[in-house]
Amino acid sequence: MKQEINRLEILEKITPLIENTAMRFNLVPIEIDFSKENHRWFLRIFLYSKEHDVTLDDCENVTRSLDTFLDELIPVKYYLEVSSPGLERKFKSEKEFIIFKGRRISLKLKEALEGETEKIFKGELVDYDTNEGLTFFRFDDGQELHIPKENIQSAKLYID
Repeated sequence: MKQEINRLEILEKITPLIENTAMRFNLVPIEIDFSKENHRWFLRIFLYSKEHDVTLDDCENVTRSLDTFLDELIPVKYYLEVSSPGLERKFKSEKEFIIFKGRRISLKLKEALEGETEKIFKGELVDYDTNEGLTFFRFDDGQELHIPKENIQSAKLYID
């Protein structure tokens, strides 16, 4: 008999455990994904730290701390992958605009701003408001821009 798995229900159960465990190591899980690929379940956790670059030791510590607890909460065999988000990872949630405040980002807009022709900018993420959108300091001309969140096509960390 095939077991029916509700992945959202499992994510709801394991997210607080993952967040609390990561916090013990001064880390923030910016993405937690539980999905099936090629008939196998994967739990992927991407960690971030404001204080330091995420290391292999950080990932190992979180993995070891979670291992047995997750096995009790996830009723199927799964593969656990814990890693850093990568240097130029695309943002996948609004939470990341808040976490990466003050960092350099590359921003792609759906529509060019009034009086502009370009839709791609590099600059510093100054602030983010879930209702208003983001405040962005553009590097090429030093101008501060206010961009409604509806006009954001994609954003990612930007490394010189």
